[in-house]
Order: sequence, then structure tokens, then C-alpha cells
Amino acid sequence: GKTISACSNEISEGCKCPVGFKGDGEKSCEDIDECQEKLYCQCKGCSCKNTWGSYECSCGDDNMLYMREHDTCISKEGTATTVGWSFLWVIFFGLVFAGVGAYAVYKYRLRSYMDSEIRAIMAQYMPLDNQVGANQHQVVHANDI
Repeated sequence: GKTISACSNEISEGCKCPVGFKGDGEKSCEDIDECQEKLYCQCKGCSCKNTWGSYECSCGDDNMLYMREHDTCISKEGTATTVGWSFLWVIFFGLVFAGVGAYAVYKYRLRSYMDSEIRAIMAQYMPLDNQVGANQHQVVHANDI
């Protein structure tokens, strides 16, 4: 392959090859074939192509995306969509549960109110067991007078 030298006034200890190259830096710097040396792009389904000073990695499936910093392929549609839908379902079922609970409390309170109203109306016409002493009829015999 091509060779270069890389000397700079900024480097105090002499010449140094740039990233993606190997050598002494003064006489030669050769391109590192990251694909052949299996330094990167080793994930399942990845295909590696060596470039000048670097490499290109792609995933076999068009639906996959290569993440260089993690050296892995992930789905483009991925987990963000799944997490988003899961979050929406949790909210939906939480609201349904709260609605059913509120309806049950409403029905219980309505029934309690209606029971007390019916008891009040019935108490006007006949004595109830829990109203001791109110409207009790006593039978008086002629002999008692």
C-alpha cells in the first residue's frame, strides 16, 4: 500500500504516525488494514471495508445500523419505538384502571345515598327496625282501662 511520513513541529518527541497508520513516523507510515487485523467490525452480520487511514463497516441488513463506538449493529426501527409504545400502553391501562375504580366508587356512593333516601321515605309510612320508640303502636285492652 501507500506509505507516508508524518512529522510535525507540535510533536516534541519526533515524528508520529496518525491514527489508522503504523510505522516510525519519520521514514514511513503504512495504512493499518483494520479488517484484516480484525481490530474492528467484528459483530455478527457486519461487513468490513478497509479505507485510507480508517475502515467502513456496514450491517448485512438494510434495516440495521452500525454503531462504531460499540462495534455492533442495531435495528433502525429499534427499541425506541418499542419503548414508546410500551409507555403508551402502560398509561392507557393506568387510565382505564383509574376510570373503572372511579366508576365503582361512584356507584357505591350513589347506592348508599339512594338507600338512605328510600329508608327516609319508608320511615314516614312504617316503622323500621332501627327506629326504636318512634311510631310504635301499643295494643290497649278494655280490661286495662
